[in-house]
Parts: sequence; structure tokens; C-alpha cells
Amino acid sequence: MNIKELHQLFLESSGVATDTRHIKPNQIFFALKGDNFNGNEFAFQALKDGSVYAIIDEKKYSQNQQYLVVNNVLETLQELARFHRTYLGIPILAITGSNGKTTSKELIHAVLSKKFNTVATLGNLNNHIGVPLTLLSMDKTTEFGIVEMGANHPKEIENLCKIAQPDYGYITNFGKAHLEGFGSPEGVIKAKSEMYTYLKKNNKFLFLNADDPIQQKQFSYKNSFSFGNSPKADVEVEYIENNKNAEMVHNGIVYNSVLAGNYNSINMAASICIGLYFEVPEESIKTAIANYTPQNNRSQIIELGQTTLLMDAYNANPTSMRAALESFNKFPAANKVVILGDMFELGEASEQEHQDVVSYLENLDLSQVLLVGSNFKKAKTLSSKIQQFANFSELEETLNRSDFRNTHILIKGSRGMALERLLDVFK
Repeated sequence: MNIKELHQLFLESSGVATDTRHIKPNQIFFALKGDNFNGNEFAFQALKDGSVYAIIDEKKYSQNQQYLVVNNVLETLQELARFHRTYLGIPILAITGSNGKTTSKELIHAVLSKKFNTVATLGNLNNHIGVPLTLLSMDKTTEFGIVEMGANHPKEIENLCKIAQPDYGYITNFGKAHLEGFGSPEGVIKAKSEMYTYLKKNNKFLFLNADDPIQQKQFSYKNSFSFGNSPKADVEVEYIENNKNAEMVHNGIVYNSVLAGNYNSINMAASICIGLYFEVPEESIKTAIANYTPQNNRSQIIELGQTTLLMDAYNANPTSMRAALESFNKFPAANKVVILGDMFELGEASEQEHQDVVSYLENLDLSQVLLVGSNFKKAKTLSSKIQQFANFSELEETLNRSDFRNTHILIKGSRGMALERLLDVFK
């Protein structure tokens, strides 16, 4: 069966599935493989639960014509997504970067949805599987697609661009994320810039942050539109500091949000820039941003009695950690506490990067600093306001003996630290 024939079956189905725990009637099941599982083994269950076909790549599991045998299930899923994207022919905006991808994507989605029937990546399903699934979730009613792209190794963005074939691209920033896979900050820049390379090679369009020196190098490219705190930007903005929520001004209009941290103002500015480019009315853009509520422990402000939590614990790297701390340090609050968890995937730079964060913390206007994780535990400090804990249990014991009334608390750490557990501690 060729890809065109498979695509026709897909159009006649109710979509695709990769997990038998969430099968819906008339879906096509793709038997993906992982380090600890073989999807071929679950094909029978998928069909039993309502799938119309099962795509497998091990012939021994085939029992009837509902089993479609291919050379490689993952490659077939990606090829189908690429074919479907071409079939739809809609504009696609791709988003990548070290920090702020998901928040930027959600804000841009909220803004563009004021004018278009827009489909965007769900959550952070932004890898070699998530991108195809996002594309396959679009249909003939979709007018605009937004695809988030993540990567922790070189060539990943390049390959994702080949699948999604974006018409527009935005890179949030180039920070110290996934250094273990990229090798160095220079490696991060080179890998993320694979999106620029694809778009420029295909004469497509770039959205640029005019305040970013790395992105300024792209200004000579004719197909671009920029934003920033500079008259040189196509969309000039003014960032408002010293506020709990991200705020900014454009064209005399004050934009408010419920996003915690001044660093989110850049994500707001990107959505304004892109919205204006696509001629979304400015009042509609303002409303979309004001009404956007962050989820999944990203830049959330949570009031628990007399304690205010700034929950930004979905992920962390040295760049996003520094941005969050800089912003929190400017908060107009008398009693400020920071709880930070280890940053992962930093490779050989891990020890130094954690030490740099601790050294930076020593000079901030904070009442108390609580650090948790084996990496932060090893860092050296002479500050009496900094406490270090090897694990979550040790941290929890201290928190249960503490009084945090009338306190603002910033919580940030890598996903693997699961610091959202602190919500139960503070309730």
C-alpha cells in the first residue's frame, strides 16, 4: 500500500492512535516502538477496542486484512503526516527555542483563533511523534496550523521541518537548554537555527525578536517581520517591569495578562507581532492575551490563603532559571522565598551551571532560598539564607515546620523534579 492509499484510509477514519489505552472507534492504530515496549504486540488489542486498521512492521503479528504491514511504523506515520500537510495546503507556523515555546505557542494560538479556525500542538507534543500527530489532527476545516518543535540533539529541527513544511517560523530564544545533547551554547544556536535554514532555503517567512542579538543577524533576510523595544522593530513595544503579572504597551494600548514574570512579556509581544501581521484586530489581540490562562504549572499565580505561589515548575534550564529569578527579584513584595529544583540534561556543564545559579542567588533580595536535588546539594555557598536538600522528602519536612503566611514563593525546577507536589504541601 502506498502513502496515497493509506491517506485515503486515514480520511475515511476518525483519526490515528498510538496508545491502546485511549483508542476511539474507527481510528487507525500505529504500532510504535520504544525502549521498553513494542507496539506490534498491542495491535490485536487496538483492533479489538475499535480500531479499523493497525499499522505494524513485524509480519508475524498480522492476522487479517486489518493489519497493514509496513517497513517502519514511525517513518510511515511521519510520511503520512507530511502527505496530509501537503494535502491540506494551509499556512503552518513553526515555533522552537530554548525557553517559552509552549507559552508562546498558546498565546499565538489564542490570538490567531480570533480570526482563523486554528489548530495548535497539544501541550508539548513537539517531538518526532508529536509533530506528526499534530499535523494529523488538522482537517479541511482548519485554516491555520501552529506546530511547536522541540529538540535535544542536532538535526532534529531540520527533520521536523521536513515533515511540517512550515511557511512561517519563530524562534523564542537561544538558551542553555539540553547542553548534554547539543554540547555547548554554540551547539544550541546551530541546532535551533536549522529552522532559519529551512525557511530561508524555501523562501519562507521569519518572525524575529529585534532585541535578540542572534536574531538581529537575520534582519538582512527580506521575508521577515520583527518586534521589540526598539524603533527598528516593525512592532515596537514597551515592557513594563516591577509588576507581578507580565504587562506591556504597544501603540498606546496596555496589554495585561495573568502570566507570572516579566520574562513572559516577550512571549506576549511575539503573539502581538504575529497577530498584527495576520491582521487580527488589536482589540481582539488584547482580549485574547488577557483571557489566556496558563496551565500545567507554567507561569501560574496560585493564591493559597495568605501565601502566593508563582508556579513555574514545568521545566528549567540555566537561561529560564535566571530569567525567572531576575523577574521575581523585582516583585514588590516584602517577604520573598525561592524554591528551586535541579536542572537536567546539562551534561558536563551541570556542576558549574548549578553553582552559577547559587552564586547569583546570594546577591538577590530574598528572605529565604530552598534548593532541592543532588546537583544543588553539591553547590557551595556561605549564605545563611540558602538551604540545600538532597531530595524532596528532606525539603518537605522543613516546609511542614515553616510558616509562609504573607509570603510570595517562586517554585521552579526541571520536569523530573516534580515540584508540583509542593501544592499539596502548601494547602
